[in-house]
Amino acid sequence: MFIDRKFPNTRLRRLRSSSNILDLVSENRLSSDDLIQPVFIKENMKGTEAIESMPGILRHGLNSIAKEVENIVSSGIKTIALFPVIESSKKDASGTEASNKNNLICESIRLIKESFPEVIIIADVALDPYTDHGHDGIIKKDYVDNDLTLEILKSQSLVLAEAGADIIAPSDMMDGRIGAIRDALEVSDYKNTILLSYAAKYNSKFYGPFRDAVNSASNLGASSKSSYQMSPYNSDEALHEVAMDINEGADIVMVKPGMPYLDIVSLIKNTFKIPTFAYQVSGEYSMLKLAIAKGWLDNEVMLESLISFKRAGADAILTYSAKEISMEIKKNEQCN
Repeated sequence: MFIDRKFPNTRLRRLRSSSNILDLVSENRLSSDDLIQPVFIKENMKGTEAIESMPGILRHGLNSIAKEVENIVSSGIKTIALFPVIESSKKDASGTEASNKNNLICESIRLIKESFPEVIIIADVALDPYTDHGHDGIIKKDYVDNDLTLEILKSQSLVLAEAGADIIAPSDMMDGRIGAIRDALEVSDYKNTILLSYAAKYNSKFYGPFRDAVNSASNLGASSKSSYQMSPYNSDEALHEVAMDINEGADIVMVKPGMPYLDIVSLIKNTFKIPTFAYQVSGEYSMLKLAIAKGWLDNEVMLESLISFKRAGADAILTYSAKEISMEIKKNEQCN
């Protein structure tokens, strides 16, 4: 719809005359409810250790995870996403440890739920933290075998659901995995377990710091995930991926990475009207944090970046700055 608005009858600056007026007519808002905090948990470690490539982000041992979750909850965040850093000795070609009902993530879920039953836990379903080659599936004849991988993804999903994960989040990008996992959950009476599909996950160069964080970078080496993750050149393909995953039983869909793919977030949200999440990935986070540390960008750029996700149509955002930004939001609300 076109409106023939002309100066001076129309002065758009009228609605920018004060901070209260700006708040009154704001088209989008960011709240703590929109934010999800990823958490790295490291096996056989006490306390915490810094992740060099991710300023301000730590790996946590099991003995420190409860305190970290307490801090996250105190900031106003209600949802966390867990990622494992397991011992190299437990990695193999098939990612067998992923299906161990007493693995690091299953143990962490039970531990967190004992003290924080209300916290929503998202558990990642993928094999790359568990394989000695760093890929998200089982390799057969130098190719990630789709159908063989589905079997272990199903068993991984079931042990996570049994441990108490509220949301199962397949991030592997195998064809048919949502249907296979949904069927397995239904048969095993986990009918109310939510499936968050990384439906549009791109073969991006923004994942480097994350791979450092979970110690999979050295396993993957120079190998590429282009045979299963999407090409950055494609957008129509994302619609096909999302349509298939919805038909197979996905409750929520995810776009990853975030900022370079906000057009995809908008396209998916406007097309399917389904809860649509986006992941501000490690590379996005780290480049902003390093620029802030150098004084090249203002600290508020992180908040501005997250507002862009909301403007594009994201219902929730996974971001390593979730706790920090939530505390900032809380502080601003108290001041008002």
